[in-house]
Amino acid sequence: MTEPVESARIFDLITMGRIGVDLYPLQSGVPLARVESFGKFLGGSAANVAVAAARLGRSTAVITRTGDDPFGAYLHEALEEFGVDDRWVAPVGAYPTPVTFCEIFPPDDFPLYFYRRPKAPDLEIHPGELDLDAIRAARIFWMTGTGLSEEPSRSATLAALEARARAGITVFDLDWRPMFWPSDTDGAAAGAERARPYYAEALRHATVAVGNVDECEIATGVRDPEACAKALLAAGVELAVVKQGPEGVLAVRRDGARVTVPPVPVEVVNGLGAGDAFGGALCHGLLSGWDLTATVRYANAAGALVASRLACSAAMPTASEVDGLLARATDRTEPSR
Repeated sequence: MTEPVESARIFDLITMGRIGVDLYPLQSGVPLARVESFGKFLGGSAANVAVAAARLGRSTAVITRTGDDPFGAYLHEALEEFGVDDRWVAPVGAYPTPVTFCEIFPPDDFPLYFYRRPKAPDLEIHPGELDLDAIRAARIFWMTGTGLSEEPSRSATLAALEARARAGITVFDLDWRPMFWPSDTDGAAAGAERARPYYAEALRHATVAVGNVDECEIATGVRDPEACAKALLAAGVELAVVKQGPEGVLAVRRDGARVTVPPVPVEVVNGLGAGDAFGGALCHGLLSGWDLTATVRYANAAGALVASRLACSAAMPTASEVDGLLARATDRTEPSR
């Protein structure tokens, strides 16, 4: 399942976590019960971030698991088509490949329906299966909060972080999905309390944390964006990125650098996947050595492009598309002469 480090590539980005099949309605504004046709796409946050970075020219791979079924075969084919290395994507015979449905009610209502029971294969990653040498060697390693939600994925994710030892750039995508954190006590608050210690442990090993305000609250216990950034830095990261929806993105570095970047205006078709495009483009900017403002502006533009399209993975933009949107946005904001 792994290969010797002598023959392993050194990837720009290795992601670890969720993968599945997204089934998106081809009719916008229609309740799921009345939808008549769907489009099939590769999905899952870890897979989408790897695709997003690959579309920008980066060498990427994903560590995950599928079912041993036709949908699993489809995901391998899709990863190959998108240029994402699938050497660490293995089948798990006991569980089916997850499927996710959504409803599309622009501009800001996109309910998700996850079918990941009795258990998602991507939570069946075992510590002993990891190619720790490749994880250490990657220029960026990206892991997610969902990967901490159940064993053995939780132990595998923490083992990867420990082996990584903050080498290069290690990104914690806070990725809070309350339905993945079942609790004996009713209510999302109980799941959040159960998740917080694992989030704290992951933050000790990460150099970058990325999340929206809800996700940052799970990780830190505070909700104000400035307080979230301060708490994430105190927890151990070097860069805190707090996404604030229409208020833009706040990014704060330990050295005191900080920036708030407004969103790039687009006509929203489907907001799902915009965060993954943001993540892949954030990695591209960090790898390119851009300053904080340029990096976050670029990531914002990549996310906006995906929000203006139906799909997630298939909608991830190329560098020329992101550059074009940034140029148009700059032209609109410059005063007339």
